[in-house]
Amino acid sequence: MPSLDTDLITPLGLLLRKYVRGGIVIGIDQPPLERLLRLSIAKRLPSDQERRARRAAGLAPDDEPAADAALELDELEEDAGEIEPTFVHLVVEIMGRHSNLILVDDQGQVMEAIKRVTPAMSRVRPVLPRRPYVPPPPIAKPDPRRLTGAAAAMLLANADPQTILARLLVESFRGISPQMAREIAYRTTGDAAATTGATSPDHAVILARETRALLEPLLTASWAPRLYRERPTESEATTGPVVAYGAIPFAYLAQTHDEEPVASISHAIALAEGDVHESGPVRHAQRRARLLATIGEARQRQTRKLQAVREQGAKAAEIDRLRQWGEAIYANLWHIRPGQAQLDVDGQVVPLDPARPAKDVAQEYFERYRNAQSAGVHQTELEADIAVEIAHLDELATLVAQAAGFAELEALAAEWETQSGSGRGAARKARPQKRPRPFLDAAGNAVFVGHTATQNELITFETAGPDDTWLHARGVGGSHVIVRWANPRLPERDETLAAAAGLAAWYSAARDAVRVEVDIARRRHVRKIRGGRPGAVTYRNERTVSVRPADERAVADVLRPPEGR
Repeated sequence: MPSLDTDLITPLGLLLRKYVRGGIVIGIDQPPLERLLRLSIAKRLPSDQERRARRAAGLAPDDEPAADAALELDELEEDAGEIEPTFVHLVVEIMGRHSNLILVDDQGQVMEAIKRVTPAMSRVRPVLPRRPYVPPPPIAKPDPRRLTGAAAAMLLANADPQTILARLLVESFRGISPQMAREIAYRTTGDAAATTGATSPDHAVILARETRALLEPLLTASWAPRLYRERPTESEATTGPVVAYGAIPFAYLAQTHDEEPVASISHAIALAEGDVHESGPVRHAQRRARLLATIGEARQRQTRKLQAVREQGAKAAEIDRLRQWGEAIYANLWHIRPGQAQLDVDGQVVPLDPARPAKDVAQEYFERYRNAQSAGVHQTELEADIAVEIAHLDELATLVAQAAGFAELEALAAEWETQSGSGRGAARKARPQKRPRPFLDAAGNAVFVGHTATQNELITFETAGPDDTWLHARGVGGSHVIVRWANPRLPERDETLAAAAGLAAWYSAARDAVRVEVDIARRRHVRKIRGGRPGAVTYRNERTVSVRPADERAVADVLRPPEGR
């Protein structure tokens, strides 16, 4: 939905609101086998007179007129029916980290893009307003829809026998994804992971035929979307989690997974992304919810403990009164009568016990004074320890909520179970945490993001050197981010630091905020908290910047994502 936050309204959003919202899609074009889509949209823009009438009726420029808003406005719309519509084209480029969304006018000029590309970023193909739109250059690979048996035989003959057949197909043809290539290899040889050395001359004809057959729905529109689920064990639910989907059946997946027909590819994607609630349990989401609930319960216990310590501290604040009462009794023992209930002296009332000697009451007051005094000495330290534990739980909850995959979530679960001494994690040895793979900038500097508490500690105190840079969202739980400079003696690279700060804000509990304060310090000024949980640190000499949260795609122009992500 369009944002009402002025800091989140972009130039592209304003243009889409004006030229696209309320328009009619009159054409959808896709170059053959290209990851490029063009939506052509027609919309009649209101005239100045109509805009004035809308304002008088209390309507926004693009609002539909209410039933009783103003007959004058309806009449104006009828009179303006002959006005020519405005045509724009919304170009969707789906190319990994180079993906873009571009609004182009009917003369082929770029109006705006979700990601501007300057000449410094790409001399070949800048994407800027008022410049001609140039589509991405076509991929110089053969069309697999025209593959013949002879061409397939030549392809197999020239390939290294150790080459994986699916990989060879991806590298050799346009529009073949790894999943499609594995399906072709399976249909050809019976093995999705077959090498070219396992093929024979007879396989060339089969390879050509199955490749063309796989792409036939592009011509016939005979799509048959399928969903593939992990097969549950006997002790598990009857419906497993979604592991793959496709617009056509994939025989190699059906061999090892439960195949499920679905009404449309959009519905398949929604199920895979968890947007549609199903009757069967989704184990990944349930695991996350259970873990967050357990951490939340632990936080509530620590909060109650902190409240109890503070209440005890409030009682300890009255210790001087106990000392004064004891001293007053000793000073006036000579005139305290047996059975007296209180002592009035120097404007204060000292309670006595009529059944006990006054000397014993004074000694009790002094004993309570010493105990309260001892509690007061340790109260500040105890409150600080509890506050550190609460901060650790908040950070862990943030990491769990933002865990991107099953492996990260399971690592966090094992980490929590080991630390809390509960569940199966208490009885098993925790798996060693792997160092996260770094982002890299153009100068070879590496940016590490911790996704568990143990990874936070690992990258901060083992990966980073004393002159590297440490970043963390201020005052909220989240990931530690380290910039390991290729040459720490050189000045910090501003664009790299800005991108790292954006990642620190994104991987924090404040990622939904418009701007987030991020603390930046040299690693040598970051210290472990003695006796604290993994990743618990204190730091000094920091500086604070205010940045917009930025995920991996938002910083892709500066930082190359880790391989495999």
